[in-house]
Amino acid sequence: MPAPTLKNASGFSPAIALFLVCFVVRLAVLTRFSHSIHFLPDGDDMKFYNDWALRIMRGEWTDGHAFYGLPGYAYCVAGIYAIAGYNPFAVGLLQAGFESLTALLIFKIALLAFAGRVDSAIERFRPQVIGSAAALAWTFYLPAQTFSAILMPTSWLVLAFYGCVWALLSVKCTSWWRPWLGLGLATGAMAMLVATILFLVPLMLVAIALTVERGAPWRSRWPRMLAAGAALIVSIYLGAAPAWVHNYFIAREPVMLSAHSGINFWIGNNPAATGYPKMPPGIRATQEGLLRDSITLAERAAGRSLTRAEVSRYWNDRTEAYIRENRPAWLRLMGVKFGNFWNAYQYDDLSIIKLLRDDGILPPGLRWGIVAALGLAGMIPVVWRFPQARWVAAAVLLHICALLPVFVTERYRLAAVPGLMLLGAGGLWMLWENLSRARWLAVGGYIAAAAAAAWFVSIPRGDIGLWSLDHYKAGIRATEAGDLDRAQRNLETAYAYVSTNADIRFALGNLWLARSEKATDPQEKGVQRTHAKLFYRLALELNPAHAGTLNNLGVLALEEKRWELAERFLVAASAAEPEAAKTHYLLARALYERGDLAAARTALGRALELRAGQKEFLELQDKIATATTTPAATPQ
Repeated sequence: MPAPTLKNASGFSPAIALFLVCFVVRLAVLTRFSHSIHFLPDGDDMKFYNDWALRIMRGEWTDGHAFYGLPGYAYCVAGIYAIAGYNPFAVGLLQAGFESLTALLIFKIALLAFAGRVDSAIERFRPQVIGSAAALAWTFYLPAQTFSAILMPTSWLVLAFYGCVWALLSVKCTSWWRPWLGLGLATGAMAMLVATILFLVPLMLVAIALTVERGAPWRSRWPRMLAAGAALIVSIYLGAAPAWVHNYFIAREPVMLSAHSGINFWIGNNPAATGYPKMPPGIRATQEGLLRDSITLAERAAGRSLTRAEVSRYWNDRTEAYIRENRPAWLRLMGVKFGNFWNAYQYDDLSIIKLLRDDGILPPGLRWGIVAALGLAGMIPVVWRFPQARWVAAAVLLHICALLPVFVTERYRLAAVPGLMLLGAGGLWMLWENLSRARWLAVGGYIAAAAAAAWFVSIPRGDIGLWSLDHYKAGIRATEAGDLDRAQRNLETAYAYVSTNADIRFALGNLWLARSEKATDPQEKGVQRTHAKLFYRLALELNPAHAGTLNNLGVLALEEKRWELAERFLVAASAAEPEAAKTHYLLARALYERGDLAAARTALGRALELRAGQKEFLELQDKIATATTTPAATPQ
């Protein structure tokens, strides 16, 4: 029996109200964020996607290699920029609409999942109450508010994920092609933005088995079921065709979506893995740095240039060897990842939630811990009583399966949140029912389950380094924004947590260097530069091949006209990061000033290979070409 609606005389429904409430909240966050100095993408994945979109707008559709990073979001952002101009607000506005549609879908899913036998007048409105509570919880969920406002494809995935769940709940009796062709096309297209949606395919195949030609004899059903499964898989490939057509026929590499899956697999499964995206030694934490380092390290190990597919295969083979040779340790790691997924600790690898909260952009709202505890407590009783809610629980569990091969972050587990909110709201409804009917055994069972779930999600994470992450990232962003007092507070807090981290020491060196550039008193400037050099040298004690540190020490030596010292640092920096054109240029400058024109030409030639047409590169090229005497070297 369909659930009754709560429309009033004007026809205004709760679904419309929930959509509008969510949109107003998301728009308020976006508007406040648009006035922040951090609104234009200035680091991490946001800058990676933004820069990629801008390159596409300049006509750089491909670099001739297989995609190394999922391409869908960058091309979508480029399309929005092409229509609205370069304005991240337009992207955020669209994502605010997506988030509001997600709230509406949560309500619609509740109408289907929690319909059933009605024993009292109030129970007639059970689906609407559960759906409204879950949709409002989504509206005020802090990570969802955050990731809707920034350049990230998270809100696109969540909308597509629960759009599929709603579609599967809605179908009753289907044909061999309907709705599977449409679902497959949408799933394939979304996979080019976030590939974890492909883990819903098993749920779609179950739906095919249950609904195709329902009621017909098995003998006539199974050929149509096979045809429906084939239609689904073929349409997924068609939906993802822009990616694999590019990779196979333009780049000529056998890659379905992106060749970066191998390095993600290694990050999630290596001797130093923690279940979170902790970078292995030699790999930087930024998206662009990670991708570049993964190629450099693979090529160094192979002793030759590699295609993107070969790079992915290198990391994949290395991961499989680690798993094969360390099976017990890997199984323990899987258990850690499962615990990380449910744990209340917020591992935001971008630290963007802290940034927006510190700037007063986010209103008060829910966090993961309470959602996970209530969802866990309600899962078993809800799926036991409401069979249709099993689709929601299955979607949550499949999303967990999507994360276990790699790692857990706050944005990665966001797609499970609407499902957990529905299960949690359903559990609270059942608790209310049992209290009103004095079913004390059921009440006690739920309270015990909720207490156990609360304990499980609250188990403290013992690695003190985890607590430094938000402060470290916030310090870097504040340094780049010129808010040096805030940067110093955050970076010194991170250093207090973990003093044996080269990146934190490097960041502190950058902070003191930035302070020296603002100083007007020569004595104060000298003291601050001494502080910067100290932290840079401390960073090199932990990582002698830290490219950023070597590069900055080389720049300082250049400014002090210590050419031989600059050469030593910059040679080491170019070896650590051979694809950095600016480092080769700086090395050429040091060699030119030292009088080694032949070596300067070689270094500058490498810089121009990597970045042809750069103005300062060409100016140095002219100086070298016209040099007739060796420049006097400054004594060291």
